[in-house]
Amino acid sequence: MVLIVILSLGLVGKILHSSGFFNKDFRLIAFSEFSALLFGSTIFLFIKSVLFKQEFKSRDLVHYVPGTLYWLFILGYFILPPNSFQLERDKTIPLMSVIYTCHAFGIIVNSYYWVLGYKKYQRFTVRYKKEISYVPYINFIYRFLIVTGCCMLVWLVLFVTSLLGYSMIERNARPYIWIILTFVILFITYYMMLKPEVLRSIPLIKEKKYHQSKLSIQDLDQLKLQLEKIMLEKKPYLNSKLLKTELAQMLGVHSPELSRLLNENIGMNFFEYVNYYRIKEFVQLAKTEKGKQLTFFGLAQEAGFNSKTTFNKSFKSLMGVSPSAYFNQDH
Repeated sequence: MVLIVILSLGLVGKILHSSGFFNKDFRLIAFSEFSALLFGSTIFLFIKSVLFKQEFKSRDLVHYVPGTLYWLFILGYFILPPNSFQLERDKTIPLMSVIYTCHAFGIIVNSYYWVLGYKKYQRFTVRYKKEISYVPYINFIYRFLIVTGCCMLVWLVLFVTSLLGYSMIERNARPYIWIILTFVILFITYYMMLKPEVLRSIPLIKEKKYHQSKLSIQDLDQLKLQLEKIMLEKKPYLNSKLLKTELAQMLGVHSPELSRLLNENIGMNFFEYVNYYRIKEFVQLAKTEKGKQLTFFGLAQEAGFNSKTTFNKSFKSLMGVSPSAYFNQDH
């Protein structure tokens, strides 16, 4: 919603200016610049909200402080002063120097928040393998980051070319950056409206450390045997949405203690451990009469996988070869 409002602010000013309203008064372009410093912080907050289920709080407004200061500067320097005052001021402070400074500030702030958003994405991709047994659908976040990052990179390149004396290149290309950003953000909004289940497929991950665990080595060895028995008899891995908290509950321990068991005693994270049993189930199913009538992915789904990509990667990581190569051998 915030991104759409930002786009509206920027596009209204640019459209009015391009259409010749008020004799193409430069204040219309300055008005569109209100939105320039809001992209990065909003992208960061959007990613944090989607991946970590963190609701927007009043303290998050601090991320809009640079944008607010920028608004006040644009308002006081470009929009409110009369033309006569600005003409006199430009004789002592060149207009282009101020514009370049504004662009540099915008690039720095937006890039900073883009990097923060990307780090949030990376942090999530590391953490989910410790807590869930499947790959949540987060590719749209990655694509969103790549496209917006490319737009910022183009902005930086155009800024540098302007400093080198090729200002017309930047002026001519600027509208196309806005068009790309517009389509990207509207696509994300449209996608969220059509497939809200994408957001629901991302589980709430609360990582807890296990350094205070009081389990002895003997306790861990005993738990390992109990866990193996559960995996063989109850086959919880057949649940394609299995969470670590659910398996810990079946074992009768807390989630951090299961993490310690997996990491220290078994040598796998939760994602690897569950998919290890799914691969074993897949191999056994493939040898049955029912298995011979199904495709590899059909069998993988029977074994608990919900993603063909995850299945292929897990199989090759464990077996050293692809599923087709494995079954073409004498097994």
